[in-house]
Amino acid sequence: MQNVYIQQVFSVSYEKMACELLRALRGRRSQVAFSRRLGYKSNVSYLWESGRSWPTAAVTMRAAERVGIDAKAAVGKFYRSPPAWLAQADMRSPEAAAHLLNDLRGNATIVDLAARCERSRFAVARWLKSDSEPRLPDFLRLIEATSSRLLDFLACFIDPEQLPSVRAAWRQLQAARTMVSDLPWSPAVLLILQVEAYRQLPAHEPGWIADRLGIPLSVEEECVRVLAATGQIRRVRGRWDVVRVQTIDTRSDPGAGLRLKSWWSQVGIDRLRAESPGLFSFNVFSVSEADLARLEEMHRAYYRAMRAVIAASEPAERVVVANLHLFAIDGADRPRLD
Repeated sequence: MQNVYIQQVFSVSYEKMACELLRALRGRRSQVAFSRRLGYKSNVSYLWESGRSWPTAAVTMRAAERVGIDAKAAVGKFYRSPPAWLAQADMRSPEAAAHLLNDLRGNATIVDLAARCERSRFAVARWLKSDSEPRLPDFLRLIEATSSRLLDFLACFIDPEQLPSVRAAWRQLQAARTMVSDLPWSPAVLLILQVEAYRQLPAHEPGWIADRLGIPLSVEEECVRVLAATGQIRRVRGRWDVVRVQTIDTRSDPGAGLRLKSWWSQVGIDRLRAESPGLFSFNVFSVSEADLARLEEMHRAYYRAMRAVIAASEPAERVVVANLHLFAIDGADRPRLD
């Protein structure tokens, strides 16, 4: 399960990004050689890289396969815990692209999804049903709209440093991952600066954030200092304004992800013991192996649906933590608790 703290605002041209991605996939081959390798008699690579025409999502996956990239493995890496449907999928097929997008969108409606990717709901509906295929720029739009993790998706296929239009954003994302690992409260501090209550303050009040989040003043000050130093916030007319918002996913660093999951779980325990408001529940039960697999998939689907609600929620009024746990407590792989 990924660790997502804040939704991402992505403003790069998807058409330019698609051109750069296709160029990166081509590598050192000439455009003609690449086109022939893909089975085309014309120089289709030139048309793609110049933005005069576009491959579909399925054709792009086929191109990745032809240059030695295991598309299924790449998508599995994006998930880290691959869903069951992926094992039987052929990522070079239109149906697989539609399945991926439907899986990522969770319970988001077609209307909401169309608004997020700025495309007609009729086109989005046809893409999700695989009645028609999205061009590569639209496929990238949909990956971002459904997951808020487009840079991580691209990184599973190529090094984002090869894409000039997103190179800076990728570096900023990597720096933000380091910041989140070192200062776990920093995402919450960043988000609190967006809530209406803070926006109504005539000027920034030292200690206001600490009091609102229930953290020491020293933690508030350190988080604000680092957020400002990394360019994520800036001082405007006496208050801090958020410059950019990112999705921080820690699956690329399992050690950091484990530390953060443990840390936020402890925050939940502390709030539970303090009898803070919230939903704290548990259920110990026995099920079949097959139903455990079903519950795990439902768990992931709920998480994706929750993220869709978060992405569309306005105005920002509260900062929230969701700790979702589902695990078997028996078996040979269980830890021994003394």
